[in-house]
Amino acid sequence: MRPGKMRPVPRKENQLRKTFAFLRTIALLFSLIFVPAFKSSAQVSAPTEYQIKAAFLYNFAKFVEWPPQTFVQAASPLVIGVLGKNVFGDDLARTIRDKTINNHPLEFKEFHSVSEVTNCQILFISASEKDHFPKILDGLRGTSVLTVSESDDFIEAGGMINFVEKGNKIRFQINEVAAKSAGLKVSAKLLSLALHPVR
Repeated sequence: MRPGKMRPVPRKENQLRKTFAFLRTIALLFSLIFVPAFKSSAQVSAPTEYQIKAAFLYNFAKFVEWPPQTFVQAASPLVIGVLGKNVFGDDLARTIRDKTINNHPLEFKEFHSVSEVTNCQILFISASEKDHFPKILDGLRGTSVLTVSESDDFIEAGGMINFVEKGNKIRFQINEVAAKSAGLKVSAKLLSLALHPVR
């Protein structure tokens, strides 16, 4: 090799790096699943319920594939929004700040009606909107928005991902049928971590 000339990175080495990065993400998801849902007084440094859910939303973005036309440009923001009461406070915005996934910078937005939800890829629909789930989900029909909530009957109403508490741990359900109808492809790895996925 000539002096000053950089050694090309072998394809196998590149694949290994991608594999390790993927495994780190899977490990993070597993660790989130097995973290207690609520911190006790004896665990002052433990993450709060909504810090954990914010981390889940961030990781969902890594395991879902949107149709190319979802983004206006190759580097358009990937928007994670909240419709209704913002139960996250600053936790969600802080979690995704300065993060990028597949060249898309992550961006946080708050919405107050379904008509405002444009150019949004992941939408957390707060429990404050529970009585309006059918109307909201109907309003999103024909869009490629990954819908997430934390309420009973959300999956049955046509929502895509629902947070549930099981054994004092935060888990999630996935409605793959609803995701596919919106043109979204959910990773098999993410489906394998879900409780009773609807396929």
